[in-house]
Amino acid sequence: MSTPDIPIPDEFLPHDGRFGCGPSRVRPDAVEMLAGSAGHYLGTSHRQASVRFKVSELRNGLAEMFALPDGYEVLLGNGGTTAFWDAATFGLIEDRSQHLHFGEFSSKFGKAAAAAPHLGEPQIISADPGDHPEAVAAEGIDAYCLTQNETSTGVSMELRRPEGADADSLVLVDATSAAGGLRFDPNQVDVYYFAPQKCLASDGGLWLAACSPKAIERIERIAASDRWVPAFFDLGIALENSRKDQTYNTPSLATLFLATEQVRWVNENGGLEFAASRCDQSAATIYDWADAHAHATPFVTDPAKRSHVVATVDFDDTIDAAVVAAVLRDNGLVDVEPYRKLGKNQLRVAMFPAIEPTDIAALTVCVDYVIDQLS
Repeated sequence: MSTPDIPIPDEFLPHDGRFGCGPSRVRPDAVEMLAGSAGHYLGTSHRQASVRFKVSELRNGLAEMFALPDGYEVLLGNGGTTAFWDAATFGLIEDRSQHLHFGEFSSKFGKAAAAAPHLGEPQIISADPGDHPEAVAAEGIDAYCLTQNETSTGVSMELRRPEGADADSLVLVDATSAAGGLRFDPNQVDVYYFAPQKCLASDGGLWLAACSPKAIERIERIAASDRWVPAFFDLGIALENSRKDQTYNTPSLATLFLATEQVRWVNENGGLEFAASRCDQSAATIYDWADAHAHATPFVTDPAKRSHVVATVDFDDTIDAAVVAAVLRDNGLVDVEPYRKLGKNQLRVAMFPAIEPTDIAALTVCVDYVIDQLS
């Protein structure tokens, strides 16, 4: 089916039409900074001072932005969050883990743990898309695996240690689409891991993890054991290299640079509270609009569980959201289609810190205009 030809008036259009949930819009200022530094940075050895200084700046900037307690360390390695799940099955889970499943991405770590032949059967606690379950202390669980923000559905959860959990158990948090955009208490988590292509407004292929002293001790203990671990997934090797401000193998220097620039921009403007407040403003705009709309409603019914970095908005049967998204794309407003496996008649919109809240407001005006023209 061809897309209807509906030009949106220029006065309605956002300044920037990138609203995808990953990769995020990258701030033009950061790209200009990268271009200006390219001659002495890109194409140089990641073992030498220019790149290691950038890694140090990123690690220290994240520690500042997250207000990490004393003793926490920021680790990094190649491969993104998917690689980190596998690394965690080798280097962070001792025997049995508990996983909260409430969407496409929150279920992947549990599947990785279930497939690992050296681990016990994981405990899975599930909720339907649009909701999230709660972690529950259980005997024999040494790693509680949470997801702060489910990117596929737009559900976020507060991070808390399960009451009654064993003192030596770890709380591992997938913060891939949350880190740098949602508030959290680092004292409630032991490993806060993520990739930089969302709230950090960079490219993918890298994982970062803020680790507590208890998590560091477990990494070192497992690394010293006789457990076989491929070098690429060895968190002991990642820890050793991170302390030298480098990665085990060659990283994307552009990814490191852009992530560092985003963290610097956030910290210079007030830190995580600044970034989260921008997301709050965007979220209030889009959810208030959806709540008041004749044909739309927020997919996540509980306001307390609605993500402030990824919004999902359902439409009734009179509106074909796929057609609306196609018309928006033809007008330069891109990547607002729903997550492909969710199968809902909805739009999914990123509200990451690098996306201007005024552009979120303009997007709602453009959606209304397209709907009016289609009717």
